[in-house]
Amino acid sequence: MSDRILTIENLRLSFPVFQGEVNVLNGVSMHINRGEIVGVVGESGSGKSVTAMLAMRLIAHDSYKINGGSLEVLGKDVLSASEAEMRQLRGNKVAMIFQEPMTALNPTRRIGKQMVDVIRQHQPLSTKQAKARAIELLSDMQIADPQSVLERYPFELSGGMRQRVMIALAFSCEPDLLIADEPTTALDVTVQRQVLRLLKQKARATGTAVLFISHDMAVVSQLCDRLYVMYAGAVIESGTTDTVLMTPYHPYSAGLLACSPDGSEPRSELTSIPGTVPNLAKLPTGCAFRERCFAAGEACGIKPELHTEGRANRQVACWYPQQERAHV
Repeated sequence: MSDRILTIENLRLSFPVFQGEVNVLNGVSMHINRGEIVGVVGESGSGKSVTAMLAMRLIAHDSYKINGGSLEVLGKDVLSASEAEMRQLRGNKVAMIFQEPMTALNPTRRIGKQMVDVIRQHQPLSTKQAKARAIELLSDMQIADPQSVLERYPFELSGGMRQRVMIALAFSCEPDLLIADEPTTALDVTVQRQVLRLLKQKARATGTAVLFISHDMAVVSQLCDRLYVMYAGAVIESGTTDTVLMTPYHPYSAGLLACSPDGSEPRSELTSIPGTVPNLAKLPTGCAFRERCFAAGEACGIKPELHTEGRANRQVACWYPQQERAHV
């Protein structure tokens, strides 16, 4: 069995609009191996969630246009698969945890009913067996009284408890790939740390590969083995999490790190990256980050390609990569 779970090669996608099209993905390439936890970080509008949702083909098929590239999950071409084939893939092989569990869980149905229905949809179990499986999964999420939780409605649970239910549901069919789209954004820091620890423990125990999407460098530092940094619909840096966070080569990666309040002096003004993400309907020529970059030079008028730089497995799309930017 191949260790490669997800493979994306030079993927280009646009959303047709009234006056043209919005180029949301502009040559995305990434991969995830079995058992890896891989992070994707970047500002809103960088293409993180679109990439993740396309891996499960959760975007309406008539709302986007593929302009090139490929996307495979477990060796299967997702872009050309039939809807029947995708229904077999979703849940059984690929699962997803969404950002807001209150909208992902049905507020009119009890937790137990929702969990049992999902489990029975993908596994040949009786209602009694599925309920026992649900209790086991909730126990794995360190929920003290899982039987009681099954009888409750989502609005009767805290945000942290609802997210634990979502993680339990995601692992219910033992998927090969779990996609987590900013699952801890709505949680306070203490609960966030607990949820991340449980997610990591469960993924390691089952050998599940995880694609973890976030805008928070501090969060991915706690969880991920490798990291992809996205900007304007493209990967602009990748490498192991430790090396990217300690010595970012791209000025955008360094800027994201500088925006974190963790290392800031008390009462000091937080650093921010000037400007905004470029208009994806009218991408600038050359490097998309050029107008916001402190290190932009003459070469930036030509778009840099993602290439290996420095240590093995470090890649960056920048004409002026420098390790010392980690402290900018």
